[in-house]
Formats: sequence, structure tokens, C-alpha cells
Amino acid sequence: MSVSQALIRSEVNGYPCRRGKVRDVYDLGDRLVIVTTDRISAFDWVLPQGIPDKGKILTALTLFWMEKLGVENHMISTRLEEMGPAFVQDALEGRTCLVKKTEVIPVECVARGFLAGSGWKEYQASNTVCAIPLPKGLRQSERLPEVLFTPATKAETGHDENISFELMAKQVGLKTAVELQKRTLEVYGKAAAFAETKGIILADTKLEWGCLPGGKIILIDEALTPDSSRFWDAGSYSPGISPPSFDKQFIRDWLETTSWDKNSPPPEMPFAIIEQTRQRYLEAYRLLTGKNFQSA
Repeated sequence: MSVSQALIRSEVNGYPCRRGKVRDVYDLGDRLVIVTTDRISAFDWVLPQGIPDKGKILTALTLFWMEKLGVENHMISTRLEEMGPAFVQDALEGRTCLVKKTEVIPVECVARGFLAGSGWKEYQASNTVCAIPLPKGLRQSERLPEVLFTPATKAETGHDENISFELMAKQVGLKTAVELQKRTLEVYGKAAAFAETKGIILADTKLEWGCLPGGKIILIDEALTPDSSRFWDAGSYSPGISPPSFDKQFIRDWLETTSWDKNSPPPEMPFAIIEQTRQRYLEAYRLLTGKNFQSA
């Protein structure tokens, strides 16, 4: 696939569509169709080029984890024929899922096992992560004394904002907040233990949940991919530094070397940056599943 093809903007006539930074969601009435494109974002901007096969890799990894973990989720089918004739097109193969329609719970459910990202920044200033007190003297990327549940707001634009468990409980109700905390930490624990057997550290992950009409809460959206999780190579991990990760951090680092002001459209990426980012997604898939990714 050429770089010019890699952005993939799905076009399906006849259905309402909501476009996110990466996903296009089509409303079929009682069900949804989610198309994971090759678009990639950084610093709240969608970059002018995509990463070839990224959408397919994310979709394949989500399917792998949902089967591996056995968590009740929104997945119905990946067969385009079951979504209607308008969806039967080559560009949608391998990146499209028919899912149950839920009422999305408007909170990002984050589990953190290591001190990284925004958690590390907050800790440096206050010895806390999402207002949760931590021991002094922890190093960047160090394993936390216990896994933390740190919810965040779901922002339509801009950054998600970390919030306290108490504020989350006010927003969604205490019973729902307690259930989401318990289930998020269970998913993280199982996934982290499995990833460790594959030589990968799952530093943190972000999950989304939704309610079915009867009130049952199920896992929705993507799960445990490099776009929603921080994966590190266990063999090169060392506390005190920010380890290389299997995600788009490589692109963020490259953008920081340019003259881009982050307030105007971002520059085009050199082919080498695109390909090296693609290789990180492919390597994450290979290590976790034990298989080489095969693009359709």
C-alpha cells in the first residue's frame, strides 16, 4: 500500500457517520459499524498521512484480546456481508466490525502499573497520580507499589483530563464507578500477566465501557492496542528513563525535532518515519500474538 493510500477515509452512503481521529462509526439503528482507518494523530492533530495497515493491525489486536480475555464485549461480526451491501468493499476488509449499540459511559477507564506519561509529570510536582498519594523517591517508568485506577474525562476534542474516583462517581453513580474500577483492574491484570509471558510490559491501558439497554455493562471500542496502551520491551526496560514503546511515540518524538508550532496543520512525515512507525505496530502484533501480521 502506498503512503498516499494509507489515510483511508471510509465512505459508505446511506448511513449517518461520526468521524473520530482514527475511527469512523456508522449508525445502523440498533447496531453500529466501526471502521478503524490508518489515520494517526499526535498533539491533537490528525497527520496528513496515515500508517499503512495500522487500522487492520489495531482491529486484529482488539479481536485477539477480546477472545483471549473472555470479557463480554460489543463485538458481533467482522464479516462485511453481515453489515449490508454498502460495506462490501475491499478498502473496509480487515478493519471493520459490526458491534452492539450501547450507551457509552463518558469516562476513560485507565489502569496504571508503572509511573509514566501524565502520571509521571504529576508525580514530579506533587508525589501523586490523579491525586492518589504515592511514596517519595519513585523513578520514571518504575513499577508502582500497586496498580492504580485513574479515570479521565472523554474529550471530543483536545486532551482527556484526569479526574478523581470521587468525581467519576458523581458523574456516573457510585455503583457504576465501583464496577468499572473492579473490571478495569481485572482486565489490566490478566492482560499484563499474559503480555509478560511474551516479553512485553503493559505499563498502562485505557478501556471504554458501555451499557446495553438492559443495563449490563460491556467492553466497547478498541482494547489493549498500541493506540490505547503503553507497551514496553521487557528486555530493554530500565527504570529511570522513558523506555521505547510500540506506538506512535516515535512520531511525537520526530515532530518535536521539527519547527511545527502545534497550532497549525502538521508537516508531512518522511517515508522513513512512516515505515519505522509501521514496524513498531507490526512488532507489537507479532510479539503478543506469536504470528506475523498478514495484510489482506
